Amino acid sequence: MRYLTFALTKGRLADKTLELLEKNGLGCKEMEDKKSRKLIFVNEEKKLKFFLAKGPDVPTYVEHGAADIGVTGKDIIMEENRNIFEVLDLGFGKCRMCVCGPEEAREKLRHHEMIRVASKYPLIAKDYFHNKKHQTVDIIKLNGSIELAPIVGLSDVIVDIVETGATLRENGLSVLEEICPLSARMVVNQVSMRLEAERIRKIINDLKEVI
Repeated sequence: MRYLTFALTKGRLADKTLELLEKNGLGCKEMEDKKSRKLIFVNEEKKLKFFLAKGPDVPTYVEHGAADIGVTGKDIIMEENRNIFEVLDLGFGKCRMCVCGPEEAREKLRHHEMIRVASKYPLIAKDYFHNKKHQTVDIIKLNGSIELAPIVGLSDVIVDIVETGATLRENGLSVLEEICPLSARMVVNQVSMRLEAERIRKIINDLKEVI
């Protein structure tokens, strides 16, 4: 039996995923040592391997077969747009992808005016405005504090993840439109899904019972 390899998003998502897997005896004791410098962790009994990666890299590892299974946020799956199967909503890491900005931008959205949109997620922003709203926009890719963009006049609105909305409120911004709900998702390599269908489906079904 060959190893099944998991690519997990570093940080809170990995911790939560391992908690779920532990409930089905699929965890990895080696990963409990937070000081470990190892890059690959192994559960010999269940023939599983695990490694940690940055969220945006997880779909890449899965698409190219370096990992059979990956766990990352729905926002990253949408933005990366890789050829992978999304198989399970893990139910944690919940938040929303939203259009946010000052209250005066609400009218511009309503009347489909030409506006500037700043975002870490240009693909999601483009899909929403062009394909769902049929509104022409100028999309500006940013990497840092997106909330700054409308405050300093770089953009009219932003497309970003919203959890509590506290940062928006503190800066005089609000949610103007909701694009979609987000959470942690499990994704699978397309070839692995065929070759290891039975094992992978069992993992999915076992996880469904504890979610």
